Amino acid sequence: MRDPENVSGVVAVRPNFIGFIFYPKSKRFVGFEPVPEILDDIPDSVKKVGVFVDETPEKVLDIYRNWKLDVVQLHGHETPDYCRQIQSSGITVFKAFSVDESFDFTILEAYSTVCDYFLFDTKGQLPGGTGQKFNWQLLDNYNGDVPFFLSGGIGPDDLEAIQNFEHPRWRGIDINSGFEISPALKDVIKVKNFIAEVRK
Repeated sequence: MRDPENVSGVVAVRPNFIGFIFYPKSKRFVGFEPVPEILDDIPDSVKKVGVFVDETPEKVLDIYRNWKLDVVQLHGHETPDYCRQIQSSGITVFKAFSVDESFDFTILEAYSTVCDYFLFDTKGQLPGGTGQKFNWQLLDNYNGDVPFFLSGGIGPDDLEAIQNFEHPRWRGIDINSGFEISPALKDVIKVKNFIAEVRK
């Protein structure tokens, strides 16, 4: 997100996390310089997530400090050593993986001690979200210990599917384009109603 008024509307419904994309090629790129109008309005109860794609560790750490982030979410081809470098700085690390029928879940083993959460997204041609869902049943093949978030094309019509989804390591959902009016601009009413229903 990047519009201060829109951020205020979303944090008012108390999501657990709010995301900022620090990938210049993304149409949701927030910019590298901190925006006080945004940061001053986010309560401590809403954790700030910075999303990065194959950025240098030095720049990630710099942005983490300047934006007073709580979480770093890695969406590129970051290696386990890269994740270790970020995590060893005392930072909570989310690592995204794009899942399709050919995804090899054994590659996650190398990341199990250097990531706090995984985020399972839909495989696309480019880094970042596709706005499409993958087959969540594929996660039956995930037997690791790292908790995860579901991502990828989740929208207001997916409440029943979410209510029916079960996995011992599942911790939450990541919503984005399915709740947007335009890139980086959320429909606050849709977000509010969805969060309320999920939390029931």
